[in-house]
Amino acid sequence: MAYIYKKSINGKTYYYLRISKRTKTGVITKDIAYLGNDAGKIYDRLKEIPAKHKEEIRKAYRNIKKAVESEHYLAIAKEAKIKQDDYIEPVLLLKAEAAKAHYNSVFLKLDPKTMHEAYHNFLIEFAYNTTSIEGNTITLPEAERLLKENLTPKDREPREIFDLQNTKKAFFYLIEEKPKINEEILAIIHDMLIENIDKRKGYRMQDIRVFKSHFDASPAEYVKADIGILFKWYEANKSKLHPLVISAAFHHKLEKIHPFHDGNGRTGRMMMNYMLMLFGYPPVIIPKKSRPDYLNALSKADKAKLDEAEPKYYKELANYLASEMADSYWNCFLV
Repeated sequence: MAYIYKKSINGKTYYYLRISKRTKTGVITKDIAYLGNDAGKIYDRLKEIPAKHKEEIRKAYRNIKKAVESEHYLAIAKEAKIKQDDYIEPVLLLKAEAAKAHYNSVFLKLDPKTMHEAYHNFLIEFAYNTTSIEGNTITLPEAERLLKENLTPKDREPREIFDLQNTKKAFFYLIEEKPKINEEILAIIHDMLIENIDKRKGYRMQDIRVFKSHFDASPAEYVKADIGILFKWYEANKSKLHPLVISAAFHHKLEKIHPFHDGNGRTGRMMMNYMLMLFGYPPVIIPKKSRPDYLNALSKADKAKLDEAEPKYYKELANYLASEMADSYWNCFLV
């Protein structure tokens, strides 16, 4: 297997093409080419690799491309000398900015059909994970067949099927219509997400207790007022806080209010991603496998008031979001 290997010496990064082979006694690795210290020139260096290694490079080309592009745009982010943020660790901030740079300069300039296909592939992963976090049992292969070929999985609850289909409908509605962030769009997205699942649309009229939470959801009679405070806070801070921070904090505050009977988490993650895109960042997948880390990061902010977002409350959540963006972006949007 061929892959890009990087070595740091005195703060400078050097790139090599390394090949690993499994033998009866273990794994043997060998550097077969030095690729220089400029990630932007690695493709040119790869063309100079001896023909005997071309097939290995071809088999691993997507992984190589992922490594090259991510390193190249990371270098671009470093050169931009991005202002440090009180909420986000420097390394994670650079990785998030690298994803943003590629998203804007490459992905968003693709042919519309190619871009739509990539968004659709992202949507499948996103829909599977965001619904699985809430207990949906449909598998990723089943989700792909359902959302690509409209093939309904067997032995699944109707609400689980609608859960995925509604996520697709809401996601593409936001991309195509590009509505403003306000209370109206929050209601529209929630309605879309619970269509054919729960008839209780609109803000809840009863008090609830959120299972396994460390906070008290807003009393029913104060839900609308608290949502008003949330959007007022958002408008006052959207140009002050980093987009990752404002998006993550909005998501958390919405969950803490818990304005709906059902669909709060799914609505919050959808709104968070739409905010990121409006700010020029790619949407992100919160994977089911990291659900404990995600919930823990959310819980760290539970003591924050609706109209505040101090780093001590939101640093962990902002870093979590930046980390997931760095992990998911290159798999979803590198075409």
